[in-house]
Amino acid sequence: MKFISWNVNGLRACLKKGFMESFCKLDADVFCLQETKMQPDQAILDLPGYKQYWNSAEKKGYSGTAVFTRIEPLSVSYGLGIEEHDHEGRVITLEFPEFYFVTVYTPNSKRELERLAYRMEWEDAFRAYLLELDSKKPVIVCGDLNVAHTEIDLKNPKTNHHNAGFTDEERAKFTELLDAGFIDTFRTLYPERTGIYTWWSYLRKARDTNAGWRIDYFVASKRLKDCIADATIHNEIFGSDHCPVGLELK
Repeated sequence: MKFISWNVNGLRACLKKGFMESFCKLDADVFCLQETKMQPDQAILDLPGYKQYWNSAEKKGYSGTAVFTRIEPLSVSYGLGIEEHDHEGRVITLEFPEFYFVTVYTPNSKRELERLAYRMEWEDAFRAYLLELDSKKPVIVCGDLNVAHTEIDLKNPKTNHHNAGFTDEERAKFTELLDAGFIDTFRTLYPERTGIYTWWSYLRKARDTNAGWRIDYFVASKRLKDCIADATIHNEIFGSDHCPVGLELK
């Protein structure tokens, strides 16, 4: 079973940059998007064989997630079920017979860390949500988690320390999630691999010099570890400032 996750940084823009070709090439059973920045009726996606599920932000042109799946889920839910966290279209959960599947677009702490306090509240609420699901059956989580966990997950850790996405607080919350019974699937398979990133700023031609960050993940319940066939990062694919990431289960 093959899963793909991609922050498209505006799906309508990405559609003009080869999205459909990449979608077909990656050939996933479940394909997730973050930062769609649109309502479902603002673009027609002809995806034969796929069910489409959308969670758009109330604010137009902002945030948003989507899931396209060949395998019909038992149930689908949107958000965390917490009023203050459910206006920005950040979470979709699909229940399959053997696991829950969650796609998420984690809030950015923003410049000057103006949203860091909210981010900390979100992290605790999201972790509690995942643990509640995990108490019923294993969980797979994918998406833009907006954090580089360790120094090997970004090109310039020293100059970015305390910047959004690499604060001690954000990194500690990711550690808390792992300590609660989850694994970073890519690092589980490739613990020492360096120079592999999923996001590059549009400024200063960062992608040309591979001055990137690994902030897009597949995280899974630890008890799924032996089911992982591969965890992939498709940095050869363009169309967004992020590249797609993947997970394959045996």
